[in-house]
This record gives sequence, structure tokens and C-alpha cells, in this order.
Amino acid sequence: MSRESKRAVDVVVLTMNDRDVEFRDAMASVLAQQGVDLRVVIVGNGVEPDYVPKGVHAVALAENTGIPQGRNVGAEALAGGRAEFVLFFDNDAVLPDPQTILRLIAEFDRHPGAAYVQPRIADPVTGLTLGRWVPRLRSGDARRSGIVTVMAEGIVLIRRADFEAVGGWPGHFFLFHEGVDLSWRLWDLGRFGWYAGHIEVHHPATNPARHGPFYRMVARNRVWVARRRLPAPLVPVYLTAWVLICAWRFRASGNLGVLAKGFAEGLRGGAGERHPMSWRTVWRLTRAGRPPII
Repeated sequence: MSRESKRAVDVVVLTMNDRDVEFRDAMASVLAQQGVDLRVVIVGNGVEPDYVPKGVHAVALAENTGIPQGRNVGAEALAGGRAEFVLFFDNDAVLPDPQTILRLIAEFDRHPGAAYVQPRIADPVTGLTLGRWVPRLRSGDARRSGIVTVMAEGIVLIRRADFEAVGGWPGHFFLFHEGVDLSWRLWDLGRFGWYAGHIEVHHPATNPARHGPFYRMVARNRVWVARRRLPAPLVPVYLTAWVLICAWRFRASGNLGVLAKGFAEGLRGGAGERHPMSWRTVWRLTRAGRPPII
């Protein structure tokens, strides 16, 4: 396949220089991809990247701006090219098949209304796919493909034109639920998400609660998502549902007080611009199996 006939993809990978072996494996799997024309950027989030393979761009940020803003910086660094897609890729993930990206692109061709395609993520040792990696309510059969309304942010391929049309990731979220915000905006364009359960990528099955601000930011960002993206009558419904869900889900964690402080922080402000989705989008999300109240 000639370079001119290959589909162009920009790849954004973040690093904090804290996963040397995993990061090198991740980059090797990206650079081994076949049948696509790749431009790759490594964003050092508060660091100068200590590993930059030949031909890969690098950007060093003076401070850790958080994951979504780091991704925005990476996408912007590669803007202006001819790339049709942007792959956002965690630095401890691996593409086990050298045609993984090509196979993901084929899903766009089969589903031209899709703004993003999500592969099935599996732990490389156990083969386990965590429920939170399957972007739908019924996550029991991780291999079942179909339309989805949210995304697992760490490994996702997005049409660049759609990504730019909605303004990218909500950078100030820092961590957690930025994919809900972005997905809803992409749906509000009249697009949808597609989960390709037969395309496997690897990522270690880690616990997100290992991050110190997990409980606070999970709660705060739920409030921000609602205040930014939902029609006014749905905001209290969504927040009530998630207060109950979090109270049940984290009842044994000893962090219910931290969650309450996070919700309060979100209510005090800081959500950013308010552009609620249309009621048509609410109906489309509901028909897709996930009304935007859970």
C-alpha cells in the first residue's frame, strides 16, 4: 500500500516518565502498526520526555496539566496535517496486532455515522475486561459490539474533524469523566460511538482509586458534566442518581465524606461553559440504551 493511499492517523501519548518498560512497549506497539500513515506525539505532563523514538514528536509541559488537557495539547501539536483520525493512547497500553489501527478504521467505514470507535480492552495477563472498560450499562458480554454513548478514554480512536468541532477534551477536569463530557458533545453533533468488541487491545487491570484525588474528582466531575451538558430539568435527576450510585458503590471505602466534599465542590462552580445537549440528543441517547440520567 502506497503512503498516499494509507489512512492518516495522529497518535497522542502522555508520559510522566514513571513507566519506563511499559512506555517503551506501548510505543513499540504503536510504531509497529501497518497499513496506516502515523504521526505520533509524546506529551511530557510536567516533565521532559525521557524516551522519544526517532520520528516521534515531543512536547514538554512545565507542569502536570492533567490527562484531558495533556491530550488536547498533543492533538493541537499535530493539528494542520491531513490526519483523518486521532488515537488517544495510554502509555501502559499495547496494540497486540500490527493491524489494530487499520481494523479500527475499518469500523468507521462500516459505521459512517460513528464519531469514535472503542476497542475491547483486556488485561494482558488475565485476559480480563473490566466492566468500566465496556462503555455501556450491560457490560457482561465484553465481546458484543454495538453503539455506545460513553467511552473508556485511555484507548479510543476519534474522527479529528468531529473532535475539533466539539472543542476537544474538557481540559480543566484534570482526571475522570472527561470521556462522558466529550461523548455527549459528539452525540450532540448527530454522531454516535461504536464499541468494537472483537478488536482487542491490552491494558493492565489497575484500580483507578490508586490516584490520590480519585474520590473527590469522581464526584466533582459528575457535577460538572451535568451542569455543562444536560438540559436544566435533568440536572437534579442525574445528580440524585449518581449520589445514590456512589453511596452504594463506595459504601465500604471509608471515603463517603470525601465524595460529599467533591459533590459540594462541583456545586460551588468551576464547571466551565454551559452548552446543554438538545432534547433530540437526550432522546437518541435514551433510544441507544443509556438515558443521560445514569
